[in-house]
Amino acid sequence: MKHTISVLVENKPGVLARVAGLFSARGYNIASLAVSETLDPDISYMTIVVEAEDEKILEQIKKQLNKLIDILTVTDFTKKEHVDRELVLVKINYSAKDKARLEGLLDKYVAKIVKHNAEKNIAIVEGLGKQDEIKQLLEGLKPFGIKELVKTGRIAMGVD
Repeated sequence: MKHTISVLVENKPGVLARVAGLFSARGYNIASLAVSETLDPDISYMTIVVEAEDEKILEQIKKQLNKLIDILTVTDFTKKEHVDRELVLVKINYSAKDKARLEGLLDKYVAKIVKHNAEKNIAIVEGLGKQDEIKQLLEGLKPFGIKELVKTGRIAMGVD
């Protein structure tokens, strides 16, 4: 089962390494990790997605995270109401004859063409959504010929 965990930390060198070390020491691979400053530049927000079947070990990791000096809060969104999103940039083969077909596909998602190079017959598409929506968008873009793609890790925020 995938767990989405947010960690509010002091924005200091080495904090990310200590947080990642707790997961790797228990043999858990971090599926995605997104980190950025908050409104306060002295505080950063980490969103960590980890695959963990053993709830007891995951609880132990969360307890150990809370004991680290630079950690302010730890929240496991797995069973809490939250909003999460991912972002993808996809470079595809694209020409003017593809416009209607591509726009029809993009209208089904939170997606748009952000750059088009007519000389090279390519376009860069930006997509935003939940993980399954991003997967569906990528499936829809395959017939155009995906040349390159970059995805962010998941970001999440509690509703309460």
